[in-house]
Amino acid sequence: MHRDRVPKFVHLLIVPSGEIMARKLIFVASLLAAIGVAGCSKTADEAADGPAIEPADLVLTGGTIATVDDSLGMVEAIAVSGHRIVAVGTADEIAPYISETTNVVDLAGRFAMPGFIEGHGHFLSYGAAQLNLDLTTADNWNDIVTQVAVEADKSKPGEWILGHGWHQDKWTSLPGNAVDGSPRNDALSEAAPNNPVFLVHASGHASIANAAALEAAGIGAETDDPDGGTIVRDEAGAATGLLRENAQDAVEMALAEHEKGMSPDELEQRARQQVYLASESALAHGITSFQDAGTSFENIDFLRMLEQEGALPIRLYVMVRYEPVERLAELLPHYRMPAEENDFLVVRSIKQQIDGALGVHGAWLLEPYIDMPETDGLVLEPVAQVETISRLAIEHGYQVNTHAIGDRANREVLDIYERIWEEAQVDGSSLRWRIEHAQHVHPDDIPRFGSMGVIASVQGVHCTSDGPWIPDRLGDERALETSYRWRDMIDTGAILNNGTDVPVEAISAIASYYSSVARISKDGSRCGADQAMTREEALKSYTINNAIAAFEEHQKGSLVPGKLADIVVLSENLLTVDEAKLPATQVEMTIVGGEIAYQRGN
Repeated sequence: MHRDRVPKFVHLLIVPSGEIMARKLIFVASLLAAIGVAGCSKTADEAADGPAIEPADLVLTGGTIATVDDSLGMVEAIAVSGHRIVAVGTADEIAPYISETTNVVDLAGRFAMPGFIEGHGHFLSYGAAQLNLDLTTADNWNDIVTQVAVEADKSKPGEWILGHGWHQDKWTSLPGNAVDGSPRNDALSEAAPNNPVFLVHASGHASIANAAALEAAGIGAETDDPDGGTIVRDEAGAATGLLRENAQDAVEMALAEHEKGMSPDELEQRARQQVYLASESALAHGITSFQDAGTSFENIDFLRMLEQEGALPIRLYVMVRYEPVERLAELLPHYRMPAEENDFLVVRSIKQQIDGALGVHGAWLLEPYIDMPETDGLVLEPVAQVETISRLAIEHGYQVNTHAIGDRANREVLDIYERIWEEAQVDGSSLRWRIEHAQHVHPDDIPRFGSMGVIASVQGVHCTSDGPWIPDRLGDERALETSYRWRDMIDTGAILNNGTDVPVEAISAIASYYSSVARISKDGSRCGADQAMTREEALKSYTINNAIAAFEEHQKGSLVPGKLADIVVLSENLLTVDEAKLPATQVEMTIVGGEIAYQRGN
């Protein structure tokens, strides 16, 4: 992301070692069962000459189904028993699986495919964002101040007002007294003098705090910038309210202190609401699995509790984040949760973050910013720390997923991976380590993704969202040669997985798919059209590639007998519909583990 900040809601006990062993035994038994299902599954024409076919629980028929499997290609129908696929083929071939107890869905010519896998998002943060002020549609700073003023009228003195999603480069105008291209907090302080206000940038890499919030955080004229962060000041040295990167920590700590006044039940209910809101929206957008780019051990405990209750509506692949090195060394062995039978919570990766975001001048660059030549960005986590945690990952069998946006950041991370692999004498490609975002990469480093086996975890929609203003930061030439070079990455052998970075961008996988193949910005211009993915590549980036990026291709990412029945039905065929009609494609139905979890209009 763009900033990986998720509040810590619930603290539960660490799983006892006996329970860990039980989980491992269950996993082995489940894996053997899954192998059995896959081994005995047949397409209908194979079963015609064999034993009687057991009726399926669910059949989708009469449409165009992309299996995303090279050997199976496109089919007309699919049969599901329990939570797994048992057969795919023509409508006639699948007909024997239908009985009076089978739920038959007539696709009526519609398009079905593996459920979208969100390749990089922030699950609990997305739920939290829906509880706060939505600043994504603001046209200018006055719109935001008005929203805050209305909220302040409804709030008790001392209550915090939170918002998310503002982006100064997308406004029609800036206030005349802006500093570093961002507004001062004067109007915000006037609108809510008795309430701390904390408004997070769309990227998550900066925030604006009003005077009450700065005071609560202890930020004043004498406060030094923290490592990896900037307290932006005016010419007189007064804080403007803009906090870049790690400078946000002090306000977040003050907010956490305020929330200690909430009871454990209140905190848990809020967290459950966030899970519900995030899941409901994800399912409505055809997402059946969500790769959560970083949360704490406490939040993993909470999510595990929900999984055990059967209260996780979509499948989560969670990266460990926000933990000091000492705690990682102690607890990583107890939290590794590889994919099990019909699993809804997997933990087997660590999220790191070496730099910030380009929009707030936090991305670490090889050369200074064009519009702020006094800086080349910020280093949020020192190279030595990234190396130490990477060694822990190898020791405990975890994947490493490191945020890197700037060209210097991407080069440093590739160098770190090479050093650690050589030191540990391991085949790095088998580890499937990722670079999250990989947005701006020097041409010399592009082939290294493929040759090293490093997965580029990209977000298609970032390209078209950021495209109009990237040259303001990098200049035209550097923007063109380093930004979102997907075609070059694919052609040199890299695997790309895709996502939205929600709540940084809207959760729509269809919008990100469209950006991946069309690269049309909101202003109508095409950003580096020669670097677009083909439609087939984009489809794989949202399905099988995301499964590979999480070591889950044996369970997800394609519609093959034996795999999980995670399916999305769409109004249009993403592979053939006119490009201009792609954004209007509707999610008609979302199926998770053979159960219809969302149906449009119902």
